[in-house]
Amino acid sequence: MSRATPAADDEGGPALELLVHGVGGATPHSMLDDPRTVRVTGDDTAAMYRRAEDADAEDHPERYRDKPVPEAYCWANLTSGNGARALWLLLLPFMVANLAHWMRPPAPDEGRAVRLYGVLVRLVALSLTVLLVAAACEVALDLAAWQCAGTAGCADGKSWLGFLAPGRHGWWSAPGRRLALAAPAPAALTGLLWYLSNRTWSAYESQQPPGTGAAVAEGPGGPALGRPGFWYGRRLVARLRAAHTAAGFLTVAAAVTGAAARHDRAGDNALLDAAGLLLTAALAVAAAVVVAVVCVRGRSESELDEHLDRAVVTRLPAAALALLALSLLYAAWERPGWVSHGTLPGDRTFGFLALAQGVLVVLLAGVALALRRRAPDSRTALAGLGGPAVALLACALGGVMTGGVAQRVADWLDGSGTPGTAHDVLAGPPPLLSWQASVIPVLLALLIPVVAWFALGTWRTARAEEPRLLADYPGERPDSARSRRIAAVRAKAGLTDRAPVFLGITAVATLLLGAGALAGAWATGKVPGRASDGAPDPVAAAADTVQALGSWLTGLGFLLFVTWGRRAYKDASARRTIGILWDVGTFWPRAAHPFAPPCYAERAVPDLTWRMNTWTERTGGRLVISGHSQGSVLSAAAVWQLPARTRRRVALLTYGSPLERLYGRWFPAYFGGPELTALHREVHCWRNLWRATDPIGGPVLPGTDVDRGPLLDPLAFGRTRNRPLPAPILGHSDYQADPVFAEERTALLDELAPAALPRQR
Repeated sequence: MSRATPAADDEGGPALELLVHGVGGATPHSMLDDPRTVRVTGDDTAAMYRRAEDADAEDHPERYRDKPVPEAYCWANLTSGNGARALWLLLLPFMVANLAHWMRPPAPDEGRAVRLYGVLVRLVALSLTVLLVAAACEVALDLAAWQCAGTAGCADGKSWLGFLAPGRHGWWSAPGRRLALAAPAPAALTGLLWYLSNRTWSAYESQQPPGTGAAVAEGPGGPALGRPGFWYGRRLVARLRAAHTAAGFLTVAAAVTGAAARHDRAGDNALLDAAGLLLTAALAVAAAVVVAVVCVRGRSESELDEHLDRAVVTRLPAAALALLALSLLYAAWERPGWVSHGTLPGDRTFGFLALAQGVLVVLLAGVALALRRRAPDSRTALAGLGGPAVALLACALGGVMTGGVAQRVADWLDGSGTPGTAHDVLAGPPPLLSWQASVIPVLLALLIPVVAWFALGTWRTARAEEPRLLADYPGERPDSARSRRIAAVRAKAGLTDRAPVFLGITAVATLLLGAGALAGAWATGKVPGRASDGAPDPVAAAADTVQALGSWLTGLGFLLFVTWGRRAYKDASARRTIGILWDVGTFWPRAAHPFAPPCYAERAVPDLTWRMNTWTERTGGRLVISGHSQGSVLSAAAVWQLPARTRRRVALLTYGSPLERLYGRWFPAYFGGPELTALHREVHCWRNLWRATDPIGGPVLPGTDVDRGPLLDPLAFGRTRNRPLPAPILGHSDYQADPVFAEERTALLDELAPAALPRQR
């Protein structure tokens, strides 16, 4: 029986191949292999492109009887566009915390445990916002305004602080007024975070998907990614943004109010004492409201939720800002004889934050284990504890970043040339920050044998692979050097499957070392070097060493962070490198942290869905959506959002796809085996290509007709008549170079029988 033609015919119209690139981005010229391309729909951020000669393909279907019309969707600017993307580096801990929300184990129903899991992750995210603003308060209020400006030996040598020095007896010399003058700095940081979130919210979360999503047909029990409101998080992000903005303002207000209130409690001004108590109570009530706003409502995915909680969105940040203004007025009030000394009251805030984060992560682990017991899956990473592990690492990353900034500023203000030693003039930042920095070299030392164990395992795998290689290339002459190279690439690609073990070891070590740092700081109240005074010489030397190394490492990390951000602001190629991180980390909506980098999929998935839906309805043609790497994840998500009638006209071609290997293991509630099986059942036809040398892609549904692989890589072992030069090892790239790609694309279009499609309009 003859096969149907893969493109245009009288019944079905032209065929379209919709190409979606992966991480790192691609240009329309490279995707379409033509320097002359035109934008057919979209804007400068994300758009569909065709070759110039294919722009009017629908008007001339006779030209495309033996080939599909290629069309490229370019979305790279969603993650690496203008220079403002460099500011997203500040949001890295927030992005990691947001990932934890989506890594929960699957559950047969979305009951209390699922809701509790979401609440705990949102509270962890809220603590990160408070931590960042508290670090800004530590720098601006404690180190600069309270300690340095209040100490003649520090302020006299700095012209920009001299007018605040107590010896000048100026109006701004009073401690409360110095705090009031410095408070706008951390408040401005909060405002910047609000601005970035609001700006991206308007561009990303407000992109409405088609109103007739897959869940209309599948009901509430269908795959989560098929629900109409899954890629429309407008309401929740606005609500969380208001709560986190208010939390930032309240953190600044509490730092200012706490110092003045402590002085008033020991003074003889009853009126100021009463005002301090009232303001402290108001701040506590406002903080409780913020926590309630974060906990009460989660995501609404079953429908397109157009409602905005305007009372929360507008009044909560405004009320927090008003309390901040009152706290500044209260602190600036005249208090004769008030002198700043030591550290700013409230320096134990970092300890309470670290303790709260640890408790939240432990509770999150308990909920995750309970969820996994309901629906066990051996492929789930870390036995369902991936979310708690990632949440813990987000907290650790936030602590290292904030502690590094505080220590560097303290050394700069103090003029100390030896970071990590006791400061001669200033009291310095809270001891906990030094303890946390000191565990970094210990953690690295613990991970060295782990890395060595992985390296040894990879070497053994490569050695075992070498003798089996020639079986894939019958008739080829042996070449030991070539065999070693190919075997090494295959073995290194397998490291991806061992990543959960490494992350688990790192998370456990981080939790234990962090708990030890907190206990040491609270038990001694001193930095490690001072706390070890009087201890045996080896112990004292070890304490001094890890403190100095930790301080240098945090300083180096902070310097690299600033340098990379500055380079990314000016250099588009550096922004693309950062964009690769965001391609992986910001696929998911902002369900936990509103200040995380925006979810590009909330723009890309509606773009693809609208295009596939409108094109098939307008032309009646066949469509194969062809996604590479992260583009395959976007393609699958877009197909899930299609109405059932359109989904039956669409074929899915994925290659180098992390759908099961990464997303299925780390995000099993959304890309687990049942969800991918349902997608296979719903879409008309699906093929997935993978290589053993690919560290990212792999099979998606082993044991079915979906997967074809592993494909040969390299395509030829040695030199041949057709390939006189050695063929490259392609790994994760250039799947189109394999003849299997064109073969499978043609087969998919053949399976989309034109007779089953409506006539061209």
